[in-house]
Amino acid sequence: MKFTPDGKRVLITSLRNGDLFIYDVASHKEIKRISTGHGAAGILIDDDGSRAFIGCTADNYVAVVDLKTLEVSGHIDIKGADGLAWAVRP
Repeated sequence: MKFTPDGKRVLITSLRNGDLFIYDVASHKEIKRISTGHGAAGILIDDDGSRAFIGCTADNYVAVVDLKTLEVSGHIDIKGADGLAWAVRP
C-alpha cells in the first residue's frame, strides 16, 4: 500500500490476482482497478506522482502505471521483481 505524494489517492496491490486498486482517500471509494500482472507486490511512486511501479514477481517484470491515465504504460523486465526501492547514485 502506498499513498500518492499529494495524499489524495492510495494504491493497493493484490498478490493473489495481480490487480492494482486505486482508491480516493477522502471518499474511500475505488477509482480504478488495473490488472498489472501475476504476483503484484511492491509499489513505488515517482516523487512527482506521475507514475507507479508495481513489482510482479511471477511475471518477472515491473509494471509501469501512468497515474494520469490510470493505465499500464509499460514493463521493465527483471527477474524476481518483488519489494522495490529507489537507489540514488552519489
